[in-house]
Amino acid sequence: MADAERPQLYLVTPPDFALDSFPDRLAAVLDGADVACLRLALATGDEDRVARAADALREVAHARDVALVIEKHVLLVERLGLDGVHLTDGARSMRKVRKDLGQDAIVGTFCGATRHEGINAAEAGADYVTFGPVGATPLGDGTVAGRDLFEWWSEMIEVPVVAEGALTPALVESLAPVTDFFCIGEEIWREGDALVALRRLLAPLG
Repeated sequence: MADAERPQLYLVTPPDFALDSFPDRLAAVLDGADVACLRLALATGDEDRVARAADALREVAHARDVALVIEKHVLLVERLGLDGVHLTDGARSMRKVRKDLGQDAIVGTFCGATRHEGINAAEAGADYVTFGPVGATPLGDGTVAGRDLFEWWSEMIEVPVVAEGALTPALVESLAPVTDFFCIGEEIWREGDALVALRRLLAPLG
């Protein structure tokens, strides 16, 4: 449940990146910020490419005690020695995935801006639920997960909640008291110095 403590950081990779340079960029961010979890979220369906990326990022993340989860590819979690999976279908496959991966794996899911979906996911065994986007973006249908959703969740539900999508310093300041994690990706990777961009985004947290 969210409280007055500073929310933890959850990073997500770009949908595409160069294996010869991104692990070093990632390492610089992890060395300069306290990150709890990293999500590998490649857009490609090339299993070999995903596996090579996972191997490279696992080495960087685990050397710094950062958990590494993969987006959607449930069957690759154990094979690649990852810590868990991030689902994108709300509660729909949560119960089965939890059973398949066991209680020790991290299993979280994206629930859009739907309270009902989040509750179902939590009841089915989710370690966390993600709501978003929290800011305005041309992607999707324009639905935004508002502060009231996070406020309600943090008061009523024990399962940790993650704020994700189109974060700005103003949104960080607004949501900090009512979220457990900020999930940050494109907001920093599109900048030349991702660590500087991260610190600028999180500046309201002090």
